[in-house]
Amino acid sequence: MAGPMEGFRVVELGVWVAAPAAGAILADWGADVIKIEPPSGDPARAFGRMLGLDPELGVAANPPFEMDNRSKRSIMLDLGTAEGRDTALELLSSADVFLTNVRPAALRRLRLDFEAVASRNPRLVYGLVTGYGLTGPEADRAAYDVAAFWARAGLADLLTRPGDTPPFQRGGMGDHSAGMTLAAAVCAALLARNRTGTGQLVSTSLYRQGAYTVSFDLNTLLMSGEQIAIGQREAMANPCMNNYTAGDGKRFWIVGLQGERHWPALCRVVAREDWLTDARFGTARDRYVNARELIADLDAIFAGHPMDHWAALFDGEPDFFWSPINSLDDVIADEQFHAAGGIVDVPDGISTVPMVASPADFSATPWRPRMVAPALGAHTEEILAELRGIQDR
Repeated sequence: MAGPMEGFRVVELGVWVAAPAAGAILADWGADVIKIEPPSGDPARAFGRMLGLDPELGVAANPPFEMDNRSKRSIMLDLGTAEGRDTALELLSSADVFLTNVRPAALRRLRLDFEAVASRNPRLVYGLVTGYGLTGPEADRAAYDVAAFWARAGLADLLTRPGDTPPFQRGGMGDHSAGMTLAAAVCAALLARNRTGTGQLVSTSLYRQGAYTVSFDLNTLLMSGEQIAIGQREAMANPCMNNYTAGDGKRFWIVGLQGERHWPALCRVVAREDWLTDARFGTARDRYVNARELIADLDAIFAGHPMDHWAALFDGEPDFFWSPINSLDDVIADEQFHAAGGIVDVPDGISTVPMVASPADFSATPWRPRMVAPALGAHTEEILAELRGIQDR
C-alpha cells in the first residue's frame, strides 16, 4: 500500500500555496491528486524565478513549487471556456475530494461552488481555504498569508518587541498551517461520509488559522481580559525559559518550565548549586523579582565555554531541557532530523531528489512520494482518456 489515502481521487484547483499544500499532503499519503491548471499555469510555478534561482537547475529551479506539488498529476484546462468548465465538472463527478483556494465569488462564476458541484456528486468532500472566512463583510476579500494569517491575526504584533518594527513572515508559514488543517478536515469528512453516505463542505481560513496559532495568547485575553506580556530577554520573568549564547557565539534555548524540577538541574550544570540556598533565587517568585541579575550572571557563565562544552553538560543532566538554536544548515546536517524521517527522497525519473517530508507517518500504511511536481499539463491526455473510460462504462 502506498499510504492511507490510496484509492481516493482528489481534484485540486489551487493557486500559490494553501490549497496546493493540502493537496500535496494528501498526495504524499497516497491519494491520486489531479491538479487543474490554466494555460498560464499555477502562478506558483514562478516562485523559482522570483527567488532568483537558475532555470537550468531542473527540479531544483523551483523548490517551493516542488514541495507543494510533488506526486500530483497536472491537467491543463481553460476554465474561461464552457468546454474547460464542463471537463472540470466531469472530473469532479467521479472524485472523492475537491480542494481549492479560489475566492468564493470566482467559484460561483465558474459554476464550481459547493452547491453546483455537490448537486452532481453528493458524495464529494469539498475543501475550501479562504482568506477571512465564508461569511461576513470581507468573506470575498483577497488574501495572502502574510496579510490574513501573519498581520491581521496578531502574530506579527505579538512577535514585535516594543519600539521595533514587525518581523517578516517566512514564505508559506500560514499557508502550510492552513493546508495541514484542511487536509485533516477533509479526512474527517471522509470518515463522516462512511456513516452518512454524503459529502460536505469543509473550510478553513488563513485568518482563523492565524488566530488558532496564537490561541494561547488570544484565549487568555478573551477569557481573562489580561494579555500575556511580551518578554524581554534581559529580564524574562522566568530566566530558566530563555535563550543564551555560548563562548563561541552559538545560541541555545533552555526550557525550565517547571521551577521545582528544572531549577536545581540548571544550578548543577552551571556549577552554582549555592544558588539553591540563595535567598535571591529560592522560589520562582524570587527569580522573577531578580530576573535581570540572574540572567546577567547566566550570560557571563555561558560565555565562558563553547557550545560543545555546554551541550555535553546539558545532555548529562536528565532534568535539564534545552535545544540549540539551529540555522537551516544545522537542520539539514542534524542526524536526528534525518533519523526521524525529516527528509524524503522523491523520484525524478532518473534518480531521486531530497525534499522535506510532510510531518506525519503511518506504521501500517507507510507513504512514499511517487514523483516530482509535474510539468504544466503533463497528464492532460491521460486524464481525459480516463474520463472517457468512465463515461463509456
